[in-house]
Amino acid sequence: MNITTWNVNSVRRRLERVLEWVDEHEPDVLCLQELKCQDAEFPAEAFTSRGYSCSVFGQKAYNGVAILSHRARVPHSDVVTDFPVPGDGQARGIACTVHPERCAPLRLVNLYVVNGGELDSDKYSYKLKWLDALVEWVQAERQRWAGPMIVCGDFNIAQADLDVHDPKRWAGQVLCTDAERERLDRLKALGFQDSWRALHPAERTFSWFDYRGAGFDRNEGLRIDLHLVSGLPPQGPIDVVIDHDARGRPESSDHAPVTIFLGP
Repeated sequence: MNITTWNVNSVRRRLERVLEWVDEHEPDVLCLQELKCQDAEFPAEAFTSRGYSCSVFGQKAYNGVAILSHRARVPHSDVVTDFPVPGDGQARGIACTVHPERCAPLRLVNLYVVNGGELDSDKYSYKLKWLDALVEWVQAERQRWAGPMIVCGDFNIAQADLDVHDPKRWAGQVLCTDAERERLDRLKALGFQDSWRALHPAERTFSWFDYRGAGFDRNEGLRIDLHLVSGLPPQGPIDVVIDHDARGRPESSDHAPVTIFLGP
């Protein structure tokens, strides 16, 4: 089974690119972030016609998350939304249970973490409070769900200097502050590991590249799109792939899709 996380930066604007990628790779599960549309505006038919079930938590013009799973291979159930801060009006979290044919059911959490803006902004303060709430929510979910769990998505945090193209330039900046990293460490301390780093302990590669300054062409990016895994079989993930080819195509998102492969 494989699970892809992808911040598509407007699903309607990038629909051709997303469908092109889906047709090429036929993912079992696709977790999307930054939909930038309400539920009714999500192009569900484009995915259902390809065999996917769609669970969407959208928001007008901003945010929005969705989980798409192939009906025949990996049906999903028990969908929850509006967390970790219920009622805040920001569509940033969706979770479900996926049921692979040859694996144990798995609890899947898809996140679009707050960006944070500038250090002296209300957005940054809100990001830290949101992350505190996320740690509490995941801890409760982990206690409720005894099986394997994956928390994936756009975390908007580069967790170590190895995940940053220029650590000196980014030192103390939003996405790389000690406070953000400390909260991500607290989340991982609940029993999660970063699947990419577990398989690639010393590799410096990135999943997000700023449109400005030809960041992708210059390989100047951050690794902020993650699969945090807990309770998987002893062999763990077989591979994690960051698809830079998809990021390099015309009219692409500024994020690359990242796929974890868990076996059959």
